[in-house]
Amino acid sequence: MTTTYKSLALRGIAAGGIAGVASALVQLLVTEIPIRAALAVEEAREPSGDGHAHSHGEEELVSRGAQVVGGMLGVVIVGIAVGLVFATAYALSKRWFVDRTPFSRSFAFGAAVFGAVALLPWIKYPANPPAVGDPETVNYRTALYLGVVAAGLVIVWGASWLAERLRTRTQPVRVTAVLLAVVAAVAVVLLAFPAPPDTIPADMPVNVLWQFRLSSLAQLATLYVGLGVVFGLLIDPATRRAKAAEKAAIA
Repeated sequence: MTTTYKSLALRGIAAGGIAGVASALVQLLVTEIPIRAALAVEEAREPSGDGHAHSHGEEELVSRGAQVVGGMLGVVIVGIAVGLVFATAYALSKRWFVDRTPFSRSFAFGAAVFGAVALLPWIKYPANPPAVGDPETVNYRTALYLGVVAAGLVIVWGASWLAERLRTRTQPVRVTAVLLAVVAAVAVVLLAFPAPPDTIPADMPVNVLWQFRLSSLAQLATLYVGLGVVFGLLIDPATRRAKAAEKAAIA
């Protein structure tokens, strides 16, 4: 054995925590800017009984600062949990990428996860800031989003399976076949799922909308791709040392 599952899991938790902290910082320093701008739009459209906006009328049950800190802690916790799942999936998928180094395998896996659970849903249902979206459609929107995530994970699994089946073919043939299959599957998903149910209000500035959408995507990229990079940096030296020790023991 080169590495035990326990060592993989511990490194996954550590990598998830580090990537979670980085993603939380992106949330604080980048995503929070359009969120505050969107909240200002939302407050401006809420009239009080006398016809005036009541941005100062009622006190918030939870302050904005507490919401931000809680959100950042939530991102870190999610990162740790995702890191553990990532390490488990990495351990189960090693047979698919035997010709790659542990780092390149981890990076590719992180990029694939980002594409499946973040980029593909973002293309079909881009994130919207506060003041956008009907509360009555939240369950429907959540179901659509999770459906696209599930479809993305199936695409990643199918691409890995196809690459394994074509292992005896030349590299250009295998890469071309997998890419064409992925593009076709993504096109089917984008066409099969219905359009977003919510319209964009006229008072929502376009720059705020897209700043939020792009910063949200950057935050997810930091989490998933960062997880792949950090996990690769943690597991690659350990795997190499374990293999060297095995060779020395055999010799």
